[in-house]
Amino acid sequence: MIVSWNVTNRCNLKCEHCYRDAGTESERELDTQEGKALLDEIARAGTKMIVFSGGEPFMREAILGLSRHAASLGLRPVSGTTGTFLTKEMASKVMEAGGASVAISLHMVDPDELDEFMGMPGAYDAAIEAMRVCKEVGLRFQVNTTVFERNADQILDVCDLAHQLGAMSHHVLFLVPTGRGEDMEEETLREKEYERLIRDLLLKREELGFDIKPTCAPQFMRIAEQRNIDMGRYTRGCLAGISYCSIIPNGDVWPCPYLPMKLGNVRETPFSEIWATDPVLKRMRSMEYSGGCGPCKYKQTCGGCRARAHFYFGDYMAHEPWCAYGRGIAP
Repeated sequence: MIVSWNVTNRCNLKCEHCYRDAGTESERELDTQEGKALLDEIARAGTKMIVFSGGEPFMREAILGLSRHAASLGLRPVSGTTGTFLTKEMASKVMEAGGASVAISLHMVDPDELDEFMGMPGAYDAAIEAMRVCKEVGLRFQVNTTVFERNADQILDVCDLAHQLGAMSHHVLFLVPTGRGEDMEEETLREKEYERLIRDLLLKREELGFDIKPTCAPQFMRIAEQRNIDMGRYTRGCLAGISYCSIIPNGDVWPCPYLPMKLGNVRETPFSEIWATDPVLKRMRSMEYSGGCGPCKYKQTCGGCRARAHFYFGDYMAHEPWCAYGRGIAP
């Protein structure tokens, strides 16, 4: 199981697509003592990996202490970052604090476009430098890229760059309209473009012999099966509520970072109890989907994007709206 914890809403950037609408600190963020107690509960629930996210997690002063505590519990701490605070000194400290890896955001190969998109001059250079220092000190890193119409023609180039810079993997996240991303809804890839890019990413994976994973695009499992492409450790597309969930800075638990449904708050109910007993999670685990996802023979390995279903239909168990296979137009 994987838990993503947004340790703060603070961020020094203003990325157009940010699902948290990050910037300033949100009200009543969990303090360090509460955070350590939460990590105890997360471990108790059987979690293997804890993702420290944000905002920008390295803007939280206690992040190394939280990582150290997580590692002491047998959790695998990883962090999602813009790279703007990931100096050589910080990368070394992350390793010393038990950090297993970091995921560094890079959405475009054009520096000027990326800087404008992320709202800070020098954002591109900072991300590339963060990757360089990670490589130098031996901290494993992956590259995270969110895809939408504006940058779709650059994605394979980002794959090549991630591989050249020594990333262990490249996760390409297909835009889900949440947070500031709602303002970009018209830029989400529709059926044919969605299908085509997943296919191209899987072919690039084979070409490079490099771990490339479409994310928030669970149809990659169906396409991989149809094309006899080995996906290694990946066995299911959408993990939301099944083996993955999100905790936002104030302690509210969501099924995933892109599905803003409060299941409970860890200040009021232990996380392990929420994870084991919440009725929404139980319904998600039933896989009793409606629409085209219900009878689909790939629902066990794909599952459709539950967050996208919720955004477009108001029902997290509805069908995946941009699935070409479900609409009968997949090649």
